[in-house]
Amino acid sequence: MANQLSDEQVAELREVFKTIDEGGDGFIEMDELGTALKVCGVDLPGYAVRDLVKQYDNNKDRKLSLPEFTNLYIAEKGKLDIGSKFKTMVQTKKGIQTHGGTSQASSEGTTHSVKDAEATAFANWINRNLENDPDCKKYLTIDSAKALYTACFDGILLCKLINHSVPDTISEDAINKTKLSVYRRSENITLALNSAASIGCNIVNIDAVDIQEGKPHLILGVLWQIIRIGLLSDIDLAHHPNLVALLREGEEIGDLQRMSPEQILLRWVNYHLERSGCPSRVNNFSEDIRDSECYTYLLKSIAPGDSNVNMRALEIAELRDRAECMLGESDKIGCRSFVGPKDVVEGNSKLNLAFVANLFNNYPALDKVENQEDFEVIEETREEKTYRNWMNSMGVNPYVHHLYTDLQDCLVIFKILDIIQPGVVDWNKVVQKFSKMKVNFQKLENCNYAVKLGLQQKFSLVGIGGQDMFDGNPTLTLAYVWQLMKAYTLTILSKLRNSEENGVANGNDSVKHIIADQEIIEWANKKMNGRATFSGFKDPSLNDGVTILTLIDCIRPSTVNWDVVHKTGLTEETRMMNAKYAVSMARKIGARVYALPEDIVEVKPKMIMTIFACLMSQDPEFKGRGLTKGLEA
Repeated sequence: MANQLSDEQVAELREVFKTIDEGGDGFIEMDELGTALKVCGVDLPGYAVRDLVKQYDNNKDRKLSLPEFTNLYIAEKGKLDIGSKFKTMVQTKKGIQTHGGTSQASSEGTTHSVKDAEATAFANWINRNLENDPDCKKYLTIDSAKALYTACFDGILLCKLINHSVPDTISEDAINKTKLSVYRRSENITLALNSAASIGCNIVNIDAVDIQEGKPHLILGVLWQIIRIGLLSDIDLAHHPNLVALLREGEEIGDLQRMSPEQILLRWVNYHLERSGCPSRVNNFSEDIRDSECYTYLLKSIAPGDSNVNMRALEIAELRDRAECMLGESDKIGCRSFVGPKDVVEGNSKLNLAFVANLFNNYPALDKVENQEDFEVIEETREEKTYRNWMNSMGVNPYVHHLYTDLQDCLVIFKILDIIQPGVVDWNKVVQKFSKMKVNFQKLENCNYAVKLGLQQKFSLVGIGGQDMFDGNPTLTLAYVWQLMKAYTLTILSKLRNSEENGVANGNDSVKHIIADQEIIEWANKKMNGRATFSGFKDPSLNDGVTILTLIDCIRPSTVNWDVVHKTGLTEETRMMNAKYAVSMARKIGARVYALPEDIVEVKPKMIMTIFACLMSQDPEFKGRGLTKGLEA
């Protein structure tokens, strides 16, 4: 059906899709469907949008791919003249600005729709949350979209925002704060982008040049992912045990643990609506909140008794005035963030999600459940979080919230296998649309095929079967995922080595020789030329980070500031400081490191191997012709 649009129209539709794709993963939430169609000139009533959701949500995952959206758009627009009006509708929609883009993420000259409301919302959030940071004072107050893009110019603000969302991700000592030449600004942005990837942001095809040139759609995409991760990171049972109050009859604690933060927020809102006697319920953060009724009841339910929050907004008929009144009440409890009246009335799902998440983080107002100690809360381990962030940073879909549940159908695994070795997955053997009657059987089929492909990749899968993946067996699933991550890392590095040996003039970048652990160890020791040595990735001498920093300094001379490195009288605290600095410096020189400082201090051989492999990719003797993509920014 897409051939009913010209190439230019398809490109425009793709850019609209990218703008609304909040996760940057190639899919939009069904909650965003109405907004996406409206931007394209198809303004449907709420009931019609809900009917389309039922029609197109075949997987029941509430996501829509670009091809599905294209076909849906054509079907709804078919009776109108889409030839001459399409581009005008996209570019002149009220509240949207267009910007030219020439990055790798878009073809030259393509316009990018950018929502002013989102730029304003993110700027206000940054103003409030970074106002006390002395390094950020020169950028604040950000009072326009243009000022926002300019403020990201040298990377410092991005680094600070990442640390606000996920504290201690970036060592302050690694950030260039003075003498900000073009090169030092680029280093900061590289540090920020690689650190963003480490916390689960998808930064595929975004580099320092895009940020320095102020590409609006790319900067907004990165900012939203960083802010979103910070807003949603603590919305789980580990941080809020009282969330057990949201369990419904017949549900178990595991059902709640498998929910995404967005699903938990919807359940939380409805919990308060029921408690406050509101007749309505919400199923999304777009259509269902446009009249401000549910927000008014929610605010009244969660606000402290002495805040004087009232429900007078419901007495106002005009929706935008009602929304303004409701937001005035949210301001009484310090939670007027992200949305304006227009965003509420138009159902901007991205900003409304942020608004609700901020409400939850400040006023969860959950009743304590009796016998709460009877509920066993299993907190995500550091290893699980690292693997999950790695997968999400690659832009795979579906987004991985809960490692075992979200890998149960192996679709993410197939996509990563296809990245490691393009064409290895026979997609005709993969079930991507599941039948209600056969869903478990079809997912198990996928798991069995994933194990078969793993064996073809020479993974060590002794005792691991498809049933184990389907059941979410933690030990065996982690064993498979680790080998997936290792294969990805070493394959990219091996492609780089092979390109140096064989050349890439003929376009042949196939892997003829996979680099082994011992080769990485020998390379590192040779590179350090006696300044430091280690016997292997289990060597206890690695626990202070000094060896890794020495290697970084050999790869990029004079990069490491040795004045901030602790070398003698080491304690657990100073070792951790060194390790944080080492991880940040590795990312700063371009290595896409997912390992954490704790992995260095505890000498976790698997993750330490990935650090050295990623650093190897940055050695000028091995780098070549851009083939390190994936290991570097």
